[in-house]
Amino acid sequence: MIMRIPTLRLLLMLLVLTSAACKSDPDRSFSRRHVNDLPQILERGRMVAITNFNSTDYFIYRGQLMGYQYELLQDLADYLNIRLEIVVSNDLEETFNCLRMGDCDLIALNLTITKERIKKFDFTIPHSQTRQVLVQRKPDGWKKMTESRIERELIRNQLELGGKKVYVQQNSSYYERMQNLAEEIGDTIEIIDVPEEAETLIMLVADRQIDYTVCDENVALVNQTYYPNLDVQTAVSFPQNLAWAVNSGANELRKQINVWLAEYRKSTRYAVIYNKYFKNSRSASIMKSELYTLGSGKISEYDDYIKEYSREIGWDWRLLASLIYQESRFDPRARSWAGAFGLMQLMPTTARRFGVSQRSPANEQIRAGTKFIQWLDKRFENAIPDPEERVKFILAAYNVGPGHIFDAITLAEKNGVDSGIWYDNVDVCLLKKSDPKYYRDPDVKYGYARGRETYNYVIQVLERYEHYKNIIEEQPYPGS
Repeated sequence: MIMRIPTLRLLLMLLVLTSAACKSDPDRSFSRRHVNDLPQILERGRMVAITNFNSTDYFIYRGQLMGYQYELLQDLADYLNIRLEIVVSNDLEETFNCLRMGDCDLIALNLTITKERIKKFDFTIPHSQTRQVLVQRKPDGWKKMTESRIERELIRNQLELGGKKVYVQQNSSYYERMQNLAEEIGDTIEIIDVPEEAETLIMLVADRQIDYTVCDENVALVNQTYYPNLDVQTAVSFPQNLAWAVNSGANELRKQINVWLAEYRKSTRYAVIYNKYFKNSRSASIMKSELYTLGSGKISEYDDYIKEYSREIGWDWRLLASLIYQESRFDPRARSWAGAFGLMQLMPTTARRFGVSQRSPANEQIRAGTKFIQWLDKRFENAIPDPEERVKFILAAYNVGPGHIFDAITLAEKNGVDSGIWYDNVDVCLLKKSDPKYYRDPDVKYGYARGRETYNYVIQVLERYEHYKNIIEEQPYPGS
């Protein structure tokens, strides 16, 4: 197995996160639970997809969810008019088990279609093409060498891989390809299969901990911008199609994805997304930024304040970070058309109540915002006794004001709806507050409300929170 070096923060983060997602069970064999096809997925209104967290598929930068697979999945969910739920794993065995056991509906990765995989799963039409390449280091002192001198030091003929040690991800098509290549060249290649995914192995090559790995060319080219001491020009395969996988038997789901993909791949939207993640010269600066979460563990430059004040209100700091991103995109100078300002977008009256102004520093803005959340929590404590459920009501009230939310609770009680549950209950009653029939009800005290905005606000904050939990582990405030 590969040696894990404690000083490699990124590697350790990936290992910790991977251990929490879709654990594999050797006793499961290849049995399946009931396969959810498109009708069942549409009925529940939610599609569960599993993908990697890395610098191309799914990551956070400046608090924003990004990634090639993430954006494609969002567009597919919009096409199907359902919500998207993402789970993550960088271990292919865990990923395959997640689909096989029905814990997810779709594997959204750059999967090479192989004979062995076809026996187990069904594949969509390709979403892209690439080839596999050897990732190796340029020779020491390469910056002062001529191109011809560098070329002589690198492997360019696959025959030269005979006797070499090549690290690849377990259960990946890279392992199978290297086995076939060894047969083709009539020599031994020492193939070391490890649980680490391709980008981690690329980093280890750049860090001089291993000499060679293999991955898809598009991913290799992106990573070469981060690590200029790498060479990725030696192909070890012909061009290959890359696709998503669904369970065998999920025929309607696969058919509908194929209909969507066939048109989507021709669109300008797809070209923009592909170029954004695989041909963007800004990729290196993103990964080197302190606000690239996979590398730094940070969501924003205000994380320490967010952790401190979230602890005072008993919230997960990642939830508070999601709210702040929703409000201001972490811009302390943000100002809305209605006069709300700062990181927490407090209205002037609320800001004065909690002792801040537009000139207040970021930590004071966050302190005041959490004091407001604390005040809202007390307002709803009796009406909504369940703390987890109460968070949804607090988020809604933060957006539209507590009066409108109490009106929605009143409407729920009058119409036989569970007034202590937000989703599909009180949130629906809030939507009705844009209808004169309801906002003119004598028991409705605060009149008309644009409920759709608040309805979406709660969903967006909580969905981003789930994404933040996918990618960054909970970290206590320093000193706690």
